[in-house]
Amino acid sequence: MRIFPAIDLYDGKAVRLYKGDYEKMTVYSENPIEIARDFESKGAKYIHMVDLEGAKDGTTPNLNIVKQIANETQLFVEIGGGIRSIETVKTYLENGVDRVILGTAAVNDEEFLKTAVTEYGDKIAVGVDIKDGFVAIKGWTEKSQYSCNDFCKKMQDIGVKYIICTDISKDGAMQGTNRELYKELSERFSVNITASGGVSSIEDIKALRKLDLYGAIIGKAYYIGAIDLKEALEAAE
Repeated sequence: MRIFPAIDLYDGKAVRLYKGDYEKMTVYSENPIEIARDFESKGAKYIHMVDLEGAKDGTTPNLNIVKQIANETQLFVEIGGGIRSIETVKTYLENGVDRVILGTAAVNDEEFLKTAVTEYGDKIAVGVDIKDGFVAIKGWTEKSQYSCNDFCKKMQDIGVKYIICTDISKDGAMQGTNRELYKELSERFSVNITASGGVSSIEDIKALRKLDLYGAIIGKAYYIGAIDLKEALEAAE
């Protein structure tokens, strides 16, 4: 299982939100590139990034930081947050990003999603963010009409190869991840699933690894020292 330590970007800084609430934001670093280098020094090969400003308004205000991390480290970089056009997908990929994550656009603009998957294949992932059993959109501020399973089935049928599933109720809460959710998804679907939200202990990592998931994202647990990244990487293997 791959470990994706995470950097959430806002105003050029590395931050974390509590359960997706922009009013509950903690700034962890003024220099995200240093954090990315720390990930790499501890043995990480992947990094998960979210542009929280982009998630709100569909722009790429933190592109320069993403570009710097993609080009100045050996990390495999995936980025999400407000990617709503093929132009934006292309911009990220041309600047060294390895995979882009579509969220709101995957729900609201099926033609765009299909075009992106057709043109870029494995370089496209879809973020499936769950709130009360339904897929949330627009930076988690709205709920769509899709249940988690219905939406994942639709993504699989369209040809999406990577799904990053977040249980919003667990995100940043440090109360453990939703193992039952990932167990069900891994048994039901053949796509590569990455667990996100609430991964807060080495026990979580070991449990997720047993489910044969593609990956797991570590966010707040890294920043507050609850998970040692080296230990997590070892446990995931």
